[in-house]
Amino acid sequence: MILEMKVPSPGESITEVEIASWLVEDGDYVEKDQPIAEVDSDKATLELPAEESGIISLKAEEGDAVEVGSVVCLIDMSAKKPEGASIEKEKTVEEAPKVEAKPVETKTTYASGSTSPAAKKILDEKGISSSEVKGSGRDGRITKDDAVKAVPSMGTPAGGSRGSERKKLSMLRRKVAERLVSVKNETAMLTTFNEVDMKPIFDLRKEFKEDFKAKHGVGLGFMSFFTLAVVRALKMYPDVNSMMDGDYKISHDFQDISIAVSGPKGLMVPVVRNAENLSFRGVESEVKRLAIRARDGQITVDEMTGGTFTITNGGVFGSMLSTPIINPPQSGILGMHNIVERPIAINGEVVIRPIMYVALSYDHRIIDGRESVGFLVAVKEALENPIEILMENNPKKALEL
Repeated sequence: MILEMKVPSPGESITEVEIASWLVEDGDYVEKDQPIAEVDSDKATLELPAEESGIISLKAEEGDAVEVGSVVCLIDMSAKKPEGASIEKEKTVEEAPKVEAKPVETKTTYASGSTSPAAKKILDEKGISSSEVKGSGRDGRITKDDAVKAVPSMGTPAGGSRGSERKKLSMLRRKVAERLVSVKNETAMLTTFNEVDMKPIFDLRKEFKEDFKAKHGVGLGFMSFFTLAVVRALKMYPDVNSMMDGDYKISHDFQDISIAVSGPKGLMVPVVRNAENLSFRGVESEVKRLAIRARDGQITVDEMTGGTFTITNGGVFGSMLSTPIINPPQSGILGMHNIVERPIAINGEVVIRPIMYVALSYDHRIIDGRESVGFLVAVKEALENPIEILMENNPKKALEL
């Protein structure tokens, strides 16, 4: 019996996918539920498992765009599973008797084509072969002056690989590119900046991180502090938690926070649902769960849609400052950056503190300057006074210790 395998729908509104790669070859025997292909949609990359066991016949090529519901392969379920691996044939190779080679004495000469030590050093540094240089010295010897003159001028190729590759972007990457361009063209995007003294959070993590991990099985990172600070600020400035829909503004009474994470297929943005109901432990556990699923390629379309605000952390890659791009249809995104010890003035004295620059990009069509600046200041206040503002003056209770 022949089974026709059709492309399942990865999610609502997705009508087409692209065969990113086949994980099996035509004519292979596959087991039921064995991953046989990776397919790209405009939202995620998903694995396609075999629906039954049998011999597979591929009906689409890598890179083909296929409609949801169309046949991409056939599985002959009546075919028997082939026997185990064949026995490798042993090959006997007779070794030839070893003959000791006598060292050959060499003498340094300046024969035709030879290169002076100084010239050789220059040519090696510039990646130029001595065979490409005509020597002007005695018997055609390449002199230092020859090497200097042979050094190409700026812009002239000088050895080494000069290959290039043309590779089609995945459907996911093409969709990301399309969305980013549309954001720049269709929104009135502005960015406001501030700085955060991270010492209070450093002190809390130093005191409680071991107990927190021992009890909850997850680390006490920066993301829980930022997420809860953002939730508070969104409640104070609800316009930042809104989005445009034509001539209408859609406001939300919940905070679904999209967290940008780096996956094997590029940047993905899974959503922490109802973050306003989560504790420090809840945020850290959910962020870890989603990050692992994104890393392992198991994240679903539903887990990456519906966020109301985004947090992205370029600091993990060393970014000092950036202007993050809004994740449509949202109206705001908070960018975290690396933490660097900087001199700042506190009570008239210069002290060294771990400082992070933060950036809020927002859609000025719906968010005014007062709301954007006030939102970022509210985030800063919560991060610099976490015990009072985020923990109600009881860190152990807030951390469930």
